[in-house]
Amino acid sequence: MKLKVGIFFGGVSKEREISFAGGRTVYDNLNKDLFDAVPYFVDSFNNFIELNWEFVYKGSVRDFYPPVNFLPDSPGEFQVYAESLGELNSFKQEELTLPLGTKVNIEQIKNKIDFAFLALHGPYAEDGTIQGLFDFYNLPYSGSGILPSAIGIDKVVQKQLMINAGFNSPKFIVVNKTEWINDLGSVYERAKLEVGYPLVVKASTQGSSIGVSILQQDSFEDFKNAVEKSFFNFSVKSTEWNALNEHDRNQRARIIADIREGIGMPLLLDGKAIYHPDDLVRILNKELSGKDEVKLQSFDSESRIIIEQFIEGKEFSCIVVQDENNKAIALPPTEIRKGKELFDYRSKYLPGLSRKITPIQLPIEKIELIRKTCEKLFNDLHFGVYARIDGFIKEDGTIFLNDPNTTSGMMPSSFFFHQAAEIGLNPSQFLSFIIRTSLAQRTIEHKYHPVYVNLLKLLDDNIEKARLAVSNKIKVAVLLGGYSSERHISVESGRNIYEKLSSSSKYTPVPVFVSGNNSVHQLHVIPINTLLKDNADDIKEKIENWHVHPIIHQIINECRAITAKYATANSLAAPRLINYNDLASEIEAVFIALHGRPGEDGVVQSNLEKVGLPYNGSGVTSSQITINKYQTNEILKQNGLLVADHLMLDKSAYLLNPNTEIEKVESVIKYPFIAKPVDDGCSSAVKKIKNRKEFEAFISLMFRDGEALLPEPAEVLNIKPKEEFPNKSSILIEELISKRDAIHFLEITGGMLTRFNENGELIYEVFEASEALSEGDVLSLEEKFLAGQGQNITPARYAKDSKERQRISDCVKSDLEKAAKVLSIVGYTRIDAFVRIFANGKVETIFVEANSLPGMTPATCIFHQCAINGYKPYDFIDRILDFGMKRFNKIPV
Repeated sequence: MKLKVGIFFGGVSKEREISFAGGRTVYDNLNKDLFDAVPYFVDSFNNFIELNWEFVYKGSVRDFYPPVNFLPDSPGEFQVYAESLGELNSFKQEELTLPLGTKVNIEQIKNKIDFAFLALHGPYAEDGTIQGLFDFYNLPYSGSGILPSAIGIDKVVQKQLMINAGFNSPKFIVVNKTEWINDLGSVYERAKLEVGYPLVVKASTQGSSIGVSILQQDSFEDFKNAVEKSFFNFSVKSTEWNALNEHDRNQRARIIADIREGIGMPLLLDGKAIYHPDDLVRILNKELSGKDEVKLQSFDSESRIIIEQFIEGKEFSCIVVQDENNKAIALPPTEIRKGKELFDYRSKYLPGLSRKITPIQLPIEKIELIRKTCEKLFNDLHFGVYARIDGFIKEDGTIFLNDPNTTSGMMPSSFFFHQAAEIGLNPSQFLSFIIRTSLAQRTIEHKYHPVYVNLLKLLDDNIEKARLAVSNKIKVAVLLGGYSSERHISVESGRNIYEKLSSSSKYTPVPVFVSGNNSVHQLHVIPINTLLKDNADDIKEKIENWHVHPIIHQIINECRAITAKYATANSLAAPRLINYNDLASEIEAVFIALHGRPGEDGVVQSNLEKVGLPYNGSGVTSSQITINKYQTNEILKQNGLLVADHLMLDKSAYLLNPNTEIEKVESVIKYPFIAKPVDDGCSSAVKKIKNRKEFEAFISLMFRDGEALLPEPAEVLNIKPKEEFPNKSSILIEELISKRDAIHFLEITGGMLTRFNENGELIYEVFEASEALSEGDVLSLEEKFLAGQGQNITPARYAKDSKERQRISDCVKSDLEKAAKVLSIVGYTRIDAFVRIFANGKVETIFVEANSLPGMTPATCIFHQCAINGYKPYDFIDRILDFGMKRFNKIPV
């Protein structure tokens, strides 16, 4: 008998997207031999919904809640949260939940599960509320109990308790909203006098850097804006608003409504509620025609904020766990490498934008001082099971701890898993440890209540059986990393594949990091702590400078009792350089999780075929075609399929006569157009070019010598900090695909899977495509791959009438299948396209590109699509591998 574990995620907080992504991570990584996972979505109104599993794999909460039939009919509309539907009564809330699963109450939950894993954040989640509810019903849950949770959510209470316990604190003041409203000038002067610049302004009950600003220099206007941001208020001036066009006003309203960047919905204006961004635009248009300024306030705004001294020093985060003897053990603290800029939402969760160095680069005695200080805080605040404690250490060794959290983000590369990997635990193993330790904690808190005691004994018996069981699984090498501009996304994809396979009963995954160049591939088998480094560059650096820090040795020894029970043998073995022949002698199949070059260009596939290894995806010839976007366009066009008008710009020709080459392009394709590298990954340096200045900037960046970006062209193109931009010898220019005279026009991305039937014939299973909604000119890396960022509606909204929608979908799927066959794509793929739908019923599919190795990050929409056909992500991956092995038997090697 296995424990039934309910995973609770979503919720009402501004961190619901991170909660949703973390809940999915837990759902996927629970050991299948020990646990049966049941997903529970907590909606915007604190209803519990036993979620149908397919919704777990949506990219964001907005992709399924509110359900699409509650949204406006126009395909151009952006998604909103359920709060934007207006003030909903219980009956209306019930309607929203019906398509998602089964609405349940706590008594029903108690009879359905044995244990509650809390992946929730913020109010009603980290504050002791849900902990108290579960305690009342004798339902064990993960993490700390009521009191430490209530302490952990409130930064003001934390500070007061920490100061009383003798911990260092920066200078700070607490500002109540009433005080701010009545006399903002006095608050400003008080902050300058009692805190001084630079300073940090933060909300008192938020996480993930939401509502946080760092101010380096004295400016009343900047100070006012920062305080308003932390209170979740927003002022709109008529001079700024009236200078915007209709499109920019809509974009501004959506930023205001964004729970991560703005203040969220619903809003209050002069005591009246505004629920939807479209209503906000309409009201602002009216109000600002006669007023100089209006003030907006979020419904869940803060009642008080903290203004504190900015600490100059190394920033760190440390996970503290509790062993089976109730002793607090600090895992190796991680240094967060950044300048004085904010470690914001994007930096935290998009791989490659920040540096996380474990352990923090300090003398051993200072690292140990950080650990002991974190352990002391864990004990003094009566935390239990685990906690994440952040802080700073100054050059003189003074430690300032701040924002101790009783829970942690549970994204695959979060501190939570990152630091556990340093003692040899993969995510599945660490989650087993957290569940077992939480059960033990509840047993003590509830005076050895029989419910808790019996569950703990059952779990211990199952853990021991699983440890002693003999494994006979298929060994699969997961190739990840590479050297393209999408190498960080490749790491995310590869980690996701590794984690799906590692918790299965069929496969044993072996992570293999790929580096080198087009001439030579270097393959390294890597341990779990290297796999869970923050990004591809960190992994490469760790391999090249491999050593085990003395403090890591020490912590491993302190955690021997934990790892002996949960870790696998050799999980921390040194990275090992191998070649393709070595790979063939050690494993049975390969999953290529690479993007761009190498991986999608056929070179890796060719090497694997030479040594007799089956692999996922298309073969050599097809991969060589689809990596080249120009050649792909030409082949599709020659076979009667629609593509954008396109042409190539070569570096050699351009350098000989720049003006002539630019004029050639301008004579064929009018501004605005799309420019992109001809042979890189799907989201790499794709830009909408509106004029010659932007075109020249794009060319100078793409054809530059060296890796460093040129500042002026980067500014012209609004390149984000640390955004990858490859330098290439060719540029593909494409006509901007537009609506023309169609009645509907939308961007879609469609996935598919191939298999052999009983007669050995190749069958294409084309999924329902997703409608992709972009907040900018083109879909960004974040929107495609970062949990909570992309907005996708699956299936795509081709028409309001269900029969007509399906007719159009069938036409599009037929075109997608034809394109895949023309390009000799097999295994699986993702094809991007635009769809025009005309009044006479005609449907046009205009192809953008085909990806032979689509991204497999947890948030990618191909998982939304395969779920409609009944495949969980693991099932999808299993079928991809199975097809690769069967196909391999047909390839002469």
